[in-house]
Amino acid sequence: MLHRTLGTTGPQVSALGLGAMGMSALYGEADRAESIATIHAALDAGVTLIDTGDFYGMGHNELLINEALRTAPAGAREKALTSVKFGALRTVEGGFTGVDGSPNAVKNFAAYSLQRLGTDHIDVYRLARLDPNVPIEETVGAIAELVEAGHVRHIGLSEVNAETIRRAAAVAPIADLQIEYSLISRGIEESILPTVRELGIGVTAYGVLSRGLISGHFTPDRQLAANDFRGMSPRFQGENLRHNLDLVEALRKIAESKGASVAQTAIAWVLAQGEDIVPLVGARRRDRLTEALGALDVTLDADDLAAIERAVPAGAAAGDRYPTDQMAHLDSER
Repeated sequence: MLHRTLGTTGPQVSALGLGAMGMSALYGEADRAESIATIHAALDAGVTLIDTGDFYGMGHNELLINEALRTAPAGAREKALTSVKFGALRTVEGGFTGVDGSPNAVKNFAAYSLQRLGTDHIDVYRLARLDPNVPIEETVGAIAELVEAGHVRHIGLSEVNAETIRRAAAVAPIADLQIEYSLISRGIEESILPTVRELGIGVTAYGVLSRGLISGHFTPDRQLAANDFRGMSPRFQGENLRHNLDLVEALRKIAESKGASVAQTAIAWVLAQGEDIVPLVGARRRDRLTEALGALDVTLDADDLAAIERAVPAGAAAGDRYPTDQMAHLDSER
């Protein structure tokens, strides 16, 4: 397993991380036994970074990770690092009602996460979305107090813009920014990526396969479950979907020339954007995990990258990455 460091102050982690959200929420039903087996397989392959959120399944995901780590071999368990997002407010029915980044809430969320994860510390802790009612300085300051107390090792950010990043970094060292970044989601390249690089902050990139859209496995006639987020995602609708899958077919030709799958090529593209970027793969099954890990063996030279740029240029995707109401909560899009 290759390794990368999260910024200048963060931990060394595997070059690919495992995003566990889909094992508990937003992509239809998941198989608990297969989810745990997938986490075990990831650890066995040398993956050390496991990303979750306390609101994924309203605690379900953290409890799942707890079980997976408890039943993993001791050597693998000791190397595992947890990255946790917090702040989302939920209803009994599963809806979202906002974000709370106030200092007392930060410490409350952390206490519950530590209990569910069955650990005495969280390796990287971050607010999932900026709270418009609480200055980022107060939120980061509260996490910094958790770091001082030994409950958190490193501070992260999520989906915030360049100005917010600078304000946060003025309060305490920031290990990484978690944000969507893929061949068809390249908004960070204009100002956010230059800012984190200037400040020595790493990037953990989620959505590297755009929720399966550019995995090479998604088909236009696929029927999604009622509780699958993609059923509401603009990129998966009607003409948008057909246009985006045409981009995938263009990418497939390049992948085949490399002897790789579409998913491996898309992940390898993110890996090739800089040593300071760690892609998170959202594999829910062992076969998908194995495919994703194969991206580490795909080397893209300058000609390959140029060909990919021609096939899938920046801004080529049709549709926003979230529905309109959710886009409004992304500080990174302002």
